[in-house]
Amino acid sequence: MTFNNSTGKKKILIADDSEFNRSLLIDILGDGFAYSEVSDGAAALDVLQNENDEISLVLLDINMPRVNGFEVLEAMNVNHWIEDTPVIIISAEQDSGFAERAYSLGVTDYISRPFDVYIVRRRVHNTLMLYEKQKKLLGLVEEQVYELQKNSSMMINILSHIVEFQNEESGPHIQHIRIITEMFLKALAEVDPRYFFTQEEISLIGIASALHDIGKISIPSAILNKPGRLTPEEFAVMKTHSAIGASMLEALPIYKDEPLVKTAYKICRWHHERYDGRGYPDGLKGDEIPIESQVVALADVYDALTSERVYKKAIPHDEAVRMIKNGECGTFNPVLIKVLDKVADALYVKLQSAASGEYDDDMRKITAEILQKNQISPAGRAASLFEKERKKYMFFAAMSNEVMFELNYKPYMLTFLNDGAKRLGVSQTIVTNPLKSEELFSCCGEDKLKDIARLFAETTPKNPIIRYEGVINIDGGAHPCKLVAQSLWSDEAVPTMTGAVGKIYRTD
Repeated sequence: MTFNNSTGKKKILIADDSEFNRSLLIDILGDGFAYSEVSDGAAALDVLQNENDEISLVLLDINMPRVNGFEVLEAMNVNHWIEDTPVIIISAEQDSGFAERAYSLGVTDYISRPFDVYIVRRRVHNTLMLYEKQKKLLGLVEEQVYELQKNSSMMINILSHIVEFQNEESGPHIQHIRIITEMFLKALAEVDPRYFFTQEEISLIGIASALHDIGKISIPSAILNKPGRLTPEEFAVMKTHSAIGASMLEALPIYKDEPLVKTAYKICRWHHERYDGRGYPDGLKGDEIPIESQVVALADVYDALTSERVYKKAIPHDEAVRMIKNGECGTFNPVLIKVLDKVADALYVKLQSAASGEYDDDMRKITAEILQKNQISPAGRAASLFEKERKKYMFFAAMSNEVMFELNYKPYMLTFLNDGAKRLGVSQTIVTNPLKSEELFSCCGEDKLKDIARLFAETTPKNPIIRYEGVINIDGGAHPCKLVAQSLWSDEAVPTMTGAVGKIYRTD
């Protein structure tokens, strides 16, 4: 292993069992870089393990002793190095299957030997430039995520204080409900996989839970803060707060169709429903009650028991858990009772931290740690990875005769790169479900699109590649073509397909 350490120069790791090939690549690229040379994949992994932050690019051969290039790529994926360190394959292999496998493992480019001096130089420089831009974009996304987190917390605090003016104990109550709700939702999928929520959804529901008691603004203070038991007439007035809160959200002039408001509506209206149908305002039963509302309902009861109120003292944590499990506070979904049992100890610790002000400090530390490690929330992470893939394929499309495209789900956005849209006679960007696009019908036909959609539906994170052959209207006429594409997946515990990238090329 040799090192050319030059201060301020980007370091390139060259992994090739041929000393001649390594020397040739260094001669081609020149002394504008620092180099680390290894003759096998195992040594390459050692360098990446110990010097990952210093390596700007990997030039990787496939056929090497001990550990081959594909095994290096697989290890880079497991350790997430591939996300920050671009890899260009340098190989004499001409089989297209090698290239397809390499791309599926995340390589940025594939260059075949014998080397073309200009091509090697341009691709290396372009790859480094693109990844430099990606890091800048990542920094911008991190800033946006931080601002989003800060604004979300600010909104919750404002809501807490608004309701607190009316109801003396509601400020802390709203904070507690958010903490409990998020803990329950995270544990829910472990108890029953049917109830899986992404981190983004958990965050949204947690924020929406802050609005669960917003209708209490309309309840007279004499009833809301009465120290003794409410009369039947007063309790009837109190029960109206859930329907009133939902009506307030439904009457919003411009935001009522936003996911946050829709979720908050369900929580507002139905967080006093009970699993046996004895709740209010609509007497819903069992799974008729949205699971988000069920979770907040349980969180609401637990916090009401363990918090001091004008009409009662706080009940100890263990006693509150026992009462809920024994059905003394109404009937709850058996799955949620298991969740409560699972998180009970951690819940008590978390709420104690929140009560002492440690929760906000903890959140600040987590945010700082996230930014320090160049990681972001799942939603932001998906956006940054999709942007990285987009830039890769823009680069490839500029050097190819193939029509390259990218498809994003939720919302749908199909984009053709460079002159691909012109060759197909369609718009550059199509913002509708491809299966319902009249433009694509004229290009491919509805049956072909359904066949392609079926192939995508059969992909998995481990088998993301599809291939399809058929006649397509391209370049002004009908020509036999081949489509090769890769589905893209989220990096959550239960991955979901987030989109696809691919290419179409003529075979005549």
